[in-house]
Amino acid sequence: MTSGTGGPGLIRVLVADDQRVVREGLVMVLGLLDDVEVVGTASDGAEAIAMTADLRPDIVLMDLRMPRCDGVQATRSLREQHPEVKVVVLTTYADDRSVIDALRAGARGYLTKDAGGDQIRQGLRQVFQDGAVIDPAVQRHLLDAIGSVPPPAQATPAPGGRTRALPDGLTPREAEVLVLIAGGLSNAEIARQLVVTEGTVKSHINHLLAKIGARDRAQAVGYAYQHGLAR
Repeated sequence: MTSGTGGPGLIRVLVADDQRVVREGLVMVLGLLDDVEVVGTASDGAEAIAMTADLRPDIVLMDLRMPRCDGVQATRSLREQHPEVKVVVLTTYADDRSVIDALRAGARGYLTKDAGGDQIRQGLRQVFQDGAVIDPAVQRHLLDAIGSVPPPAQATPAPGGRTRALPDGLTPREAEVLVLIAGGLSNAEIARQLVVTEGTVKSHINHLLAKIGARDRAQAVGYAYQHGLAR
């Protein structure tokens, strides 16, 4: 099932949801967007993985609770088998465990099914441009989860005027870039805010991803919230 005619900047999307009425509704909504093309629909995670191999979409719009292979398992498999394909979770579940599990699996975005067409479009575009998106309602659950664990070491003054080390050896500038990533800024926007080149920003991102053991920006966002660097 497809919509759209193709073209530069077009976002090719695969919809994965076990409820037929939801799949069809999403196809209708996405079909109204002139910069989105629905290349197929899957009824579970296993089918989404198989269809991704054939269709190579830019983004898989993934439900979490599905039979055979749920959204978290499917996201993890897609990140391993097709790292160029991005996953945006679209689900009714906004609890902290679902959010954290999805981000750890490699999801680039997390939206709830309460999201409107404009919000979904903006989220898809942001992820397509190598950003990340987290629904504001979901952020509250994530913050609640973070608040339940002891705060990690951060770059704050220590007795004697010394400075405590940031987690995993991050430099202050890398931590600053990480916070801006968590804020949803693109490389170009980060470069403008820090008054540096995009090449410098990319270098900082590569270094901080390696230090924190994250595969991509979405996992970096989860790391920033988990370690209290983003609020």
